[in-house]
Amino acid sequence: MIFWVPLMQMIILVFAATYDMKKIDMAVVDNDLSETSRQLIAKFDAIPFYNVEHAFLEVSSGEELLLSGSTDLVLVIPSGMEKKLIRENEAGLQLLVNAIESNSAQLIYSYSSKIISDFNRKLIAEQMGMPAFDPPARVNISESYWYNEKLDYKWYMAPGILSVLVTIIGMFMSGMNLVREKELGNIEQLNVTPIKKHQLIIGKLVPFWIIALFELAFGLIIARVVFKLPVEGSMVVLFGMAGLYLFSVLGLGLFISTVTHTQQQVMFMNFFFMLIFILMGGIFTPVESMPEWAQTINHINPVYYFMRIMRQVTLKGSGIFDMMDEIAGLSVLGITFLSLAIWRYRKTN
Repeated sequence: MIFWVPLMQMIILVFAATYDMKKIDMAVVDNDLSETSRQLIAKFDAIPFYNVEHAFLEVSSGEELLLSGSTDLVLVIPSGMEKKLIRENEAGLQLLVNAIESNSAQLIYSYSSKIISDFNRKLIAEQMGMPAFDPPARVNISESYWYNEKLDYKWYMAPGILSVLVTIIGMFMSGMNLVREKELGNIEQLNVTPIKKHQLIIGKLVPFWIIALFELAFGLIIARVVFKLPVEGSMVVLFGMAGLYLFSVLGLGLFISTVTHTQQQVMFMNFFFMLIFILMGGIFTPVESMPEWAQTINHINPVYYFMRIMRQVTLKGSGIFDMMDEIAGLSVLGITFLSLAIWRYRKTN
């Protein structure tokens, strides 16, 4: 688990979990069959991630492909489009987008609309007798992407996957360890030893705290070597925040182990909390896009805080004073979960 879990998660999940559009399967229903319609289709076909596979004369044929999931986009060019452009200076097109996956549908529509807009500007320039690459608009836009200049989605996912990795190691291994003592019957022997209850909890916590930090270091090396992930901030700050976060996660894992009696029960409860924490922590979708009640619940979600910390330190280079809210939240959760673990263990023995 120490070596193979982070290696497989980092290499597989970071590549697989992406919203980048690498391929858009497209069908065309061309009822105009004009020079303008052929130029528009050729413009789409010239873009590498558009795959124009099918051409029909009936809209129903394109709709059947959408229904079967064989295409992502159908461009419908109505009859007489070129004539309307010449006579009336305007014409309509139709885009049918497979919107089962809403994020992909929005990206496909946005890309396609931009292509059609560029093609439209070219037509306007030609009609006005201007050079094709000198449209009427004279406003120049200078773009600057901060923190992820190449818009590499792997740089966004790698810190999130690292957060999940540290969480899994912390919660599962710490929770399984104490309940295993119960299953083997060793817990009674531990209870009659001179050590105090909080000392036993600390003894069960510290080894996995060290292991989880080692996992984080190992995962960062993989992210740096494989994905070229930059670490703009201080490594001392990053590992300090990770150590604080682990007190919350390990405390929750130990608390779960005190209210369960078998490893199977620990697995189910850990899976319940992990699923909610990770999906609401912002690994795939921004927390700011969630409903207000979900954002409120996230104040008791340690994964939410740590995922923000990981991305801010690695990509933005944030320091301690930039993350005071996250530090306060993790401190409160860490004290709460560890206190509950010590209290519950004392109560049941």
